[in-house]
Amino acid sequence: MRTSTNRLIAAVLLLLLATACAQAGALNAASSSFARGDFVVASRLLKPLAERGNARAQAMLGFLYETGQGVPQAYGAASYWYRLAAEQGDTRAQYLLGLAYDKGHGVQQDVVAAYKWLDLAAAHAPRHMGDQFGRLRNAVASKMTRDQIAAGQWYALRWPAESDF
Repeated sequence: MRTSTNRLIAAVLLLLLATACAQAGALNAASSSFARGDFVVASRLLKPLAERGNARAQAMLGFLYETGQGVPQAYGAASYWYRLAAEQGDTRAQYLLGLAYDKGHGVQQDVVAAYKWLDLAAAHAPRHMGDQFGRLRNAVASKMTRDQIAAGQWYALRWPAESDF
Protein backbone atom coordinates (compact mmCIF):
# COMPACT_ATOMS: atom_id res chain seq x y z
CA MET A 1 0.00 0.00 0.00
CA ARG A 2 2.80 2.43 0.91
CA THR A 3 4.63 1.69 -2.34
CA SER A 4 1.52 2.57 -4.37
CA THR A 5 1.03 5.77 -2.40
CA ASN A 6 4.68 6.74 -2.81
CA ARG A 7 4.50 6.09 -6.56
CA LEU A 8 1.35 8.19 -6.84
CA ILE A 9 2.96 11.05 -4.93
CA ALA A 10 6.08 10.80 -7.10
CA ALA A 11 3.95 10.83 -10.27
CA VAL A 12 2.03 13.91 -9.12
CA LEU A 13 5.26 15.72 -8.23
CA LEU A 14 6.76 14.91 -11.63
CA LEU A 15 3.62 16.16 -13.37
CA LEU A 16 3.72 19.42 -11.38
CA LEU A 17 7.41 19.85 -12.16
CA ALA A 18 6.83 19.20 -15.87
CA THR A 19 3.97 21.72 -15.91
CA ALA A 20 6.10 24.35 -14.18
CA CYS A 21 8.96 23.76 -16.62
CA ALA A 22 6.59 24.01 -19.60
CA GLN A 23 5.18 27.31 -18.29
CA ALA A 24 8.68 28.68 -17.72
CA GLY A 25 9.64 27.64 -21.25
CA ALA A 26 6.55 29.30 -22.71
CA LEU A 27 7.23 32.49 -20.73
CA ASN A 28 10.84 32.52 -21.95
CA ALA A 29 9.67 32.03 -25.54
CA ALA A 30 7.12 34.84 -25.13
CA SER A 31 9.76 37.12 -23.61
CA SER A 32 12.12 36.38 -26.50
CA SER A 33 9.39 37.14 -29.04
CA PHE A 34 8.57 40.35 -27.15
CA ALA A 35 12.24 41.41 -27.14
CA ARG A 36 12.50 40.73 -30.90
CA GLY A 37 9.44 42.87 -31.53
CA ASP A 38 7.35 39.91 -32.66
CA PHE A 39 4.34 41.01 -30.63
CA VAL A 40 1.79 38.82 -32.41
CA VAL A 41 3.67 35.68 -31.41
CA ALA A 42 4.33 37.09 -27.93
CA SER A 43 0.64 37.78 -27.38
CA ARG A 44 -0.33 34.27 -28.53
CA LEU A 45 2.17 32.73 -26.11
CA LEU A 46 1.31 35.04 -23.22
CA LYS A 47 -2.47 34.71 -23.29
CA PRO A 48 -2.74 31.08 -22.05
CA LEU A 49 -0.13 31.75 -19.37
CA ALA A 50 -1.97 34.89 -18.27
CA GLU A 51 -5.27 33.02 -18.17
CA ARG A 52 -3.63 30.41 -15.92
CA GLY A 53 -2.61 33.16 -13.49
CA ASN A 54 1.03 33.87 -14.37
CA ALA A 55 1.56 37.42 -13.08
CA ARG A 56 4.48 38.24 -15.38
CA ALA A 57 2.52 37.06 -18.43
CA GLN A 58 -0.49 39.09 -17.27
CA ALA A 59 1.61 42.26 -16.96
CA MET A 60 3.23 41.75 -20.35
CA LEU A 61 -0.11 41.02 -22.01
CA GLY A 62 -1.55 44.14 -20.39
CA PHE A 63 1.29 46.18 -21.87
CA LEU A 64 0.59 44.76 -25.32
CA TYR A 65 -3.08 45.74 -25.01
CA GLU A 66 -2.19 49.19 -23.73
CA THR A 67 0.17 49.87 -26.62
CA GLY A 68 -1.76 47.96 -29.29
CA GLN A 69 1.19 45.78 -30.22
CA GLY A 70 0.26 42.31 -31.45
CA VAL A 71 -3.33 42.83 -30.27
CA PRO A 72 -5.86 45.62 -30.79
CA GLN A 73 -5.28 48.55 -28.45
CA ALA A 74 -7.73 48.21 -25.57
CA TYR A 75 -7.18 50.13 -22.35
CA GLY A 76 -9.89 48.16 -20.57
CA ALA A 77 -8.15 44.86 -21.34
CA ALA A 78 -4.80 46.36 -20.36
CA SER A 79 -6.08 47.49 -16.95
CA TYR A 80 -7.77 44.11 -16.43
CA TRP A 81 -4.49 42.22 -16.91
CA TYR A 82 -2.51 44.81 -14.95
CA ARG A 83 -4.88 44.46 -12.00
CA LEU A 84 -4.60 40.66 -11.94
CA ALA A 85 -0.81 40.85 -11.95
CA ALA A 86 -0.68 43.81 -9.53
CA GLU A 87 -2.82 41.98 -7.01
CA GLN A 88 -0.25 39.16 -7.11
CA GLY A 89 2.49 41.67 -6.25
CA ASP A 90 4.04 42.22 -9.70
CA THR A 91 5.68 45.63 -9.25
CA ARG A 92 5.70 46.52 -12.96
CA ALA A 93 1.98 45.80 -13.14
CA GLN A 94 1.39 47.88 -10.00
CA TYR A 95 3.29 50.74 -11.62
CA LEU A 96 1.42 50.45 -14.92
CA LEU A 97 -1.95 50.15 -13.14
CA GLY A 98 -1.08 53.28 -11.16
CA LEU A 99 -0.39 55.13 -14.40
CA ALA A 100 -3.69 53.84 -15.84
CA TYR A 101 -5.56 55.28 -12.86
CA ASP A 102 -3.68 58.56 -13.17
CA LYS A 103 -4.60 58.88 -16.86
CA GLY A 104 -8.01 57.22 -16.72
CA HIS A 105 -6.97 54.58 -19.27
CA GLY A 106 -9.32 51.61 -18.98
CA VAL A 107 -10.39 52.65 -15.49
CA GLN A 108 -12.06 55.70 -14.04
CA GLN A 109 -9.43 58.35 -13.35
CA ASP A 110 -8.61 58.24 -9.64
CA VAL A 111 -5.52 59.90 -8.15
CA VAL A 112 -5.91 58.07 -4.82
CA ALA A 113 -5.83 54.68 -6.55
CA ALA A 114 -2.96 55.89 -8.75
CA TYR A 115 -1.01 56.91 -5.66
CA LYS A 116 -1.72 53.60 -3.92
CA TRP A 117 -0.47 51.44 -6.80
CA LEU A 118 2.55 53.65 -7.52
CA ASP A 119 3.45 53.67 -3.81
CA LEU A 120 3.28 49.87 -3.68
CA ALA A 121 5.41 49.61 -6.81
CA ALA A 122 8.00 52.02 -5.42
CA ALA A 123 8.15 50.19 -2.10
CA HIS A 124 8.61 46.68 -3.51
CA ALA A 125 10.58 47.16 -6.74
CA PRO A 126 14.35 46.80 -7.03
CA ARG A 127 16.07 50.07 -6.13
CA HIS A 128 16.72 51.31 -9.68
CA MET A 129 13.06 50.84 -10.61
CA GLY A 130 11.73 51.88 -7.20
CA ASP A 131 13.35 55.29 -7.53
CA GLN A 132 11.62 55.85 -10.88
CA PHE A 133 8.29 54.60 -9.54
CA GLY A 134 8.68 56.87 -6.50
CA ARG A 135 9.27 59.93 -8.71
CA LEU A 136 6.07 59.20 -10.62
CA ARG A 137 4.17 58.61 -7.37
CA ASN A 138 5.43 62.02 -6.19
CA ALA A 139 4.33 63.63 -9.46
CA VAL A 140 0.82 62.23 -8.90
CA ALA A 141 0.97 63.46 -5.29
CA SER A 142 1.69 66.99 -6.52
CA LYS A 143 -1.87 67.05 -7.96
CA MET A 144 -3.47 65.75 -4.76
CA THR A 145 -4.76 67.24 -1.53
CA ARG A 146 -3.27 66.15 1.81
CA ASP A 147 -6.39 64.09 2.50
CA GLN A 148 -6.08 62.30 -0.84
CA ILE A 149 -2.41 61.50 -0.19
CA ALA A 150 -3.28 60.20 3.26
CA ALA A 151 -6.00 58.01 1.75
CA GLY A 152 -3.59 56.64 -0.89
CA GLN A 153 -1.03 55.86 1.82
CA TRP A 154 -3.70 54.22 3.98
CA TYR A 155 -4.79 51.94 1.14
CA ALA A 156 -1.18 51.06 0.29
CA LEU A 157 -0.36 50.22 3.92
CA ARG A 158 -3.39 47.97 4.21
CA TRP A 159 -2.91 46.25 0.87
CA PRO A 160 -3.85 43.50 0.01
CA ALA A 161 -6.58 43.44 2.68
CA GLU A 162 -7.97 46.70 1.32
CA SER A 163 -8.60 46.06 -2.37
CA ASP A 164 -11.19 48.71 -3.16
CA PHE A 165 -9.31 49.60 -6.35
